[in-house]
Amino acid sequence: MKTLVVIRGPMGAGKTAVSAQLAQLLPRSVRLDGDWCWDMHPFTVTEETKAMVLDNITHLLRNFLRCSEIDFVIFAWVLNDASALGAIQSGLAGCDYDLHLVTLLPDAQTLRAQLSRDVAAGKRAPDVIGRAEAYRKCYDPSASDALIPHGETARELAEKIAAELNR
Repeated sequence: MKTLVVIRGPMGAGKTAVSAQLAQLLPRSVRLDGDWCWDMHPFTVTEETKAMVLDNITHLLRNFLRCSEIDFVIFAWVLNDASALGAIQSGLAGCDYDLHLVTLLPDAQTLRAQLSRDVAAGKRAPDVIGRAEAYRKCYDPSASDALIPHGETARELAEKIAAELNR
């Protein structure tokens, strides 16, 4: 059976880096990032664009879950709203897969420091810090899927996730 690994968390939590490392550790895997479907200029969030992005993501995930060459589909995205994950799961009805949900949730100070470095390097706009801090409150740090980094590298976090998958 296929495994869909969903890595979610606020901007700057390390989803992209961890998912890239996890893809290197897992054989027959593919890595997808929900932000690829939002890479619009100008960036516009409306009901229409949200529906389009969810539809595109669902199609990508479905196609990879159906591919005989792929065992692990790794999907990274903010997913701070439970309804978005529910919509994706509904769109995957009929696909045979196990869902492994991971929430990366660094503490507020670590998150702010990472995003500040990204802003200083020109990788992100300054408003991302406030948005990420607001999004961070949407996740439950006591949930069983929460992975709270304590100075680990992306590789070390990916190794923890891979170990969980191999149990």
